Order: sequence, then structure tokens, then C-alpha cells
Amino acid sequence: MARRSQIHMDAVIDLKGIPECGELGIQAGRVVIGAAVSLTRLAEANPFPLLSQHSRGIADHNSRSRITVGGNIAGKTVYREAVLPLLICDTSLVIARQNGLETVSIHDVFDKELRLNPGEFLVQMLTDEKDAGLPYVSLKKTRFSKIDYPLVSVAAVMKQGRMRVAISGVCDHPFRSKPMEETLRDSSLSPEQRIARAISQLPGPVVSDINGSDEYRIFLLEQALADTIRQLEGEVDS
Repeated sequence: MARRSQIHMDAVIDLKGIPECGELGIQAGRVVIGAAVSLTRLAEANPFPLLSQHSRGIADHNSRSRITVGGNIAGKTVYREAVLPLLICDTSLVIARQNGLETVSIHDVFDKELRLNPGEFLVQMLTDEKDAGLPYVSLKKTRFSKIDYPLVSVAAVMKQGRMRVAISGVCDHPFRSKPMEETLRDSSLSPEQRIARAISQLPGPVVSDINGSDEYRIFLLEQALADTIRQLEGEVDS
């Protein structure tokens, strides 16, 4: 975006040399992912299978070797697909602030986008090891190739018999909607009824652009949610 003169800055600071930003592994029962860890390194180490799987669909292989997890979450695109697994697994974020490091819930600082004050930056993501190993579904629907921007991107897990879902590509921001989750869990309704009601609870207008109309995105979302319910509820039944 800077090369295209879409954004301007007086200075650029490279955070990749900060040791904490490059950490990747399991510590004290939590998966620790530094914000400067590349998507390729994350996928190869695979400490968080859903996040690894979901990240493999972001850009091409060469780009994933340079794109970082933190960069995707804090980036300027509206998709920010790497955030979806973090939202449904209640990940904690380590934020560098003027008074030092502070660990907060992702839900306290991510609302449509990562909301930090000037001078603050994301250092690490901390996810409970048990949550990182939950049964999951990762689906992405694109217009052409698998590495295109998503028309619909869905990440979901099943925790204690309760489905959690986060979505990108449908609205102009990634989201996890509690009302939609409650509807999708309602076993008194058929899957088709659950999906229809959940879609009526979307948190914003459906995107309609050159890549896909709003009607087409809804169609793909219906398919993705049907696949998600089938796979995760089948996991519980088995």
C-alpha cells in the first residue's frame, strides 16, 4: 500500500529483531506465538493446528514466508483471516505499552480491527494448549484460486459440545458473533433453519463487489455453515 501511495508514514520500525516477537512453542500449557512469526514458520511448526491450517490459505507460499501472524491481524486488508482461530479460542494478546507489557483478552482490543493506542504494538498471542487442540473446521471459498482473497472464510471449533464460529469475507470485517453461535447450536431447529436464522443475525451488511455479489456470498456462507455443522456435530456423535 505504501508503494502504491495508499498510505504514508514518516518512519518504519522493524519489530522482527525483538526476541519475544519471534517466540514459537508451548510454555506452561499455552501455545505462544510471537507476532513476528511468519505464516510459513507457524504452519511448519504446527502448535495450533486450526491456525496453521487457516493460515495456509493466505496468499501464496512465497508471500507467507514474509507475512507475519501479527502483520495479518493488524494489517490494512479487511479480511485478517489469521484472527478467526484466535477469536474462537479466546486467545490472550501481549501488548507492548508505554508502561511495559500487558496481557489482555483478544476481545478487549479486537473489534473489527486491532485497536491499539499510538506507540503500542502486538508482541505475542497466548492460547490455552487444550483450546488449540480442539476439533476444528477451516473453510475458505474464493472466486478463482485457493490463494485469492476470500468471499467466505470460516473457522470453527467444538468445545464442550458447543460450536464456536468466526467468519471473514462476508462483511467488511472479520467477526465472531455470539448470537449467531447460539442460533447455530439450537438443536431444536433443523440445520437449514439454524443457518437461515444465523445469517439473519450477521453483524453488518454483506459485501458486494467485483469479486462476488452479496447474494453469492450468502450462498457460499450457507454452504460453508452446512459443512461446518455436519463436520463438527459428526465429530461429537462419533
